[in-house]
Amino acid sequence: MKRILITGGAGFIGSNLAEALLNRSDVELVRVLDNFSTGYQHNIDEFLKHPKYEFVEGDIRNYEDVLKAVKDIEVISHQAALGSVPRSLKDPMTSNNVNVLGSMNVFHAAKESGIDRVVYASSSSVYGDDPLSPKEEDRLGNVLSPYAASKRSIEMYARAFSNVYPFRFIGMRYFNVFGPRQNAQGAYAAVIPQFITAILKGEQPTIFGDGTQTRDFTYIDNVLQMNIKALSTDNKDAFNKFYNVACGSTTSLNRVYEILAGCAQSTIKPIYAEPRQGDIKDSLANISLAQQHIGYKPEIQIEEGLVKTFEWFKKHNH
Repeated sequence: MKRILITGGAGFIGSNLAEALLNRSDVELVRVLDNFSTGYQHNIDEFLKHPKYEFVEGDIRNYEDVLKAVKDIEVISHQAALGSVPRSLKDPMTSNNVNVLGSMNVFHAAKESGIDRVVYASSSSVYGDDPLSPKEEDRLGNVLSPYAASKRSIEMYARAFSNVYPFRFIGMRYFNVFGPRQNAQGAYAAVIPQFITAILKGEQPTIFGDGTQTRDFTYIDNVLQMNIKALSTDNKDAFNKFYNVACGSTTSLNRVYEILAGCAQSTIKPIYAEPRQGDIKDSLANISLAQQHIGYKPEIQIEEGLVKTFEWFKKHNH
């Protein structure tokens, strides 16, 4: 696992992963590539003095930037992406350029540089309107947003590369990841940091829909475990597959809000608004494939994760 590049390493998942990897004795170098479009300098400030840390400012849409970043790297963790279904509905071109063209640059640079392992972030959105629940990796529906289409495209490119080049990938379909360092600002902030920020300010948060929609919310530590195992596994059967990264349990938005309000002993009620276009009603993962091939075992369930996240935001809310 020794020398690792994390694309999008100043982002929520990337910066948490950088921290976890820097603390490992089997890691020699953690290099972060980011352009700060959705990541933040303050997420990575604490690594600046770390002897195993390097930073490259650059954009995955620029092939030269990516080539520079992969120099002397052994494995790539490709986390850089433009998330959010609503953002992709508003600006599908940019979502496509970052997610599809950017990922192609990363895959191609890996191939050209002789890096044969890329672990990359996909999304549960690729399941689209498939009615099966829990979601299983080999059954997909029609994609419901440009964001989902961009993630599905990356999966197809990864598959194509693995068929024709010496290239091995592990694709991770994240289900509603949450935790410390997640962005709470802006129109496209994820629901849990939005809830927490509203509660801490004594404001009413907005729930789109009636709040009965469910998600397989996944605390960041589970995602880090999956990433680290995927970066280091030597199980031949683990490669060139897509995996659900989740808890295998489902929680409604109303319940999430109730738990967080309980952390603050708040009695503020949320505001309910029209459901958002492109959003799915329910999302639950079957995680047996990841358990079988990667040895993944989610250790933090939603209640504990929400409490930890709330405490972190409370401490850093200034």
